[in-house]
Amino acid sequence: MLTGTALAAPAATATESAPAAQAAAALPTLSAKGAFLLDDTTGAKKYGKNADIRRQMASTTKIMTAAVVLNTKGIDLNRKVTIKQSYRDYVAREGASTADLRTGDKVTIRQLLYGLMLPSGCDAAYALADAIGTGSTEAARTKSFISKMNAKATELGLKNTKFDSFDGISQAGNNYTTPRDLATIADYAMNNSTLRTVVKATSYKAAATTSTGGTRTYTWYNTNQLLGSYSGAFGIKTGTGTAAGPCLIFAATRNGKTHIGVILNGTDRYTDAAKLLDHYSGVSTANTMKLRQLPAGAQRD
Repeated sequence: MLTGTALAAPAATATESAPAAQAAAALPTLSAKGAFLLDDTTGAKKYGKNADIRRQMASTTKIMTAAVVLNTKGIDLNRKVTIKQSYRDYVAREGASTADLRTGDKVTIRQLLYGLMLPSGCDAAYALADAIGTGSTEAARTKSFISKMNAKATELGLKNTKFDSFDGISQAGNNYTTPRDLATIADYAMNNSTLRTVVKATSYKAAATTSTGGTRTYTWYNTNQLLGSYSGAFGIKTGTGTAAGPCLIFAATRNGKTHIGVILNGTDRYTDAAKLLDHYSGVSTANTMKLRQLPAGAQRD
């Protein structure tokens, strides 16, 4: 198990290019106030920057939302949830990112997971919390769901993570984590094959039954621009907030090495992620990476 901040730089091999060898000689400089990288195969720490400093995490919260849903005993991903007006009202009131779910539509749990993770739909998060939580009222059910999120954090041994929100919108500021803790959550969550399928999609179409029996097709685009921009990237989740700044949980496989990482409050989060992945995969592509552009009207997060 690694205990230092980073691995020693590997020696250049006969097949390694000079630029890649030079890049491996020094740790990358990041814009992030907090960052972490782990080896997905061994769970070993590769890199940490302020790894145990508590920070707001914005919509990266939704990785735990998804993990709780998917690890609910007996979960039926094809169960249909009827969208309530209260979900839309919540998004409008908070000015939150949305999957634009329409009142009365019947959407499956699986579809809601796409609406949660791709366009970062806070309405989808509300719907999932309301559907999976227990209690006789929406407030009780969503509170119950958040309790499940905190119970999972405790189960994972996380002492610096607390949730007071199912989507990252925190009124009291008691929705925080650390780079190390969030990487642990992501590592746990990505053991689920359904979630791995969801978060690697750059877009998704969902056909839902409307209240009048018709069909509505939702089209969602993944706010994570590392996908389709950095070779080997397959997730995971963006987040942006006033207190949190730009955040990113990312995963990629390069040169046979799979890493999961976290950027918290990074003004150049995608380049930060690419720099870390390059450094520990023995490649040099961050400088030439061109970000996948989101269509006009797509959610940003």
